[in-house]
Amino acid sequence: MSRLLQGCVLLGLLVAWLAASYGVRYGLMEDASWVGLCADPGQYWQCQVRSQLGLLIHFQVIAWAGLGLALIAQCVPRRGGWWLALVALLLGVPALVLYTASIAVFAVVLAGLRLVRARR
Repeated sequence: MSRLLQGCVLLGLLVAWLAASYGVRYGLMEDASWVGLCADPGQYWQCQVRSQLGLLIHFQVIAWAGLGLALIAQCVPRRGGWWLALVALLLGVPALVLYTASIAVFAVVLAGLRLVRARR
């Protein structure tokens, strides 16, 4: 597969991942109907997911994991670093959308820089 085709596929997947992240944000986290449905804990599995995701957002776990992986990816050579940067980018995009943009922006930029680094 050519490098251009790989870039197009990666960009398409990132756009789909961004759309899914916005779907979670506006469909699950900010939708007012879930407040009433989740008043009785344990009735819906979506309420449990919403609660756990809220904790991950509050403690900024997703953003810090993305930033940590992006920093490690800068030091790991060859394909291993590329794959770490891809995972960091996949963690950074939802972190940007889900209220932790101040940390996640660094993860996305570092991961993106590692992904486009020229091969030696």
